[in-house]
Amino acid sequence: MNIPLEDDEVAYLCGRTGTLAVVRTLGQFFYLDTDSDEIVIFTDDDDLLVASTFEVGERARRGLFCTLYLIREMGSPLIVLPKGHPASPRLKTVVSVGEKTRIKCDIQAGTHPEQDVLCGTGELDGVEVLSAPGGAEVKNFAGVVIKEKLH
Repeated sequence: MNIPLEDDEVAYLCGRTGTLAVVRTLGQFFYLDTDSDEIVIFTDDDDLLVASTFEVGERARRGLFCTLYLIREMGSPLIVLPKGHPASPRLKTVVSVGEKTRIKCDIQAGTHPEQDVLCGTGELDGVEVLSAPGGAEVKNFAGVVIKEKLH
């Protein structure tokens, strides 16, 4: 499925048990902070920020919107927790950045510095979000897509 995305749009991939949100990076750079390093991730215009939550509905979409806004528009860093960190189960959203994101349900939220894998619900396991000119190519997704403007 191809999803065109303008610079000021977010696409929500809505399932029954979880939600993903996708925006273009617009070629910006992002900081990835681990317990021992700070890495700068440089992106191309069509690379993507993908956020995931284990919630559905308007509350989930608002939370994902806020997370992506803080990272893309305000420059908040991407934080990677060490494996086994007690905050991991309490994370409400997790984010990846790059040209490809694979959703996996068997990983611990927020603990993967590899930016091509992201924690999601079992229903979304195996979904792939790939950058495409002017938007995203989504594979293995059978839910509903909602688009809206970033205000």
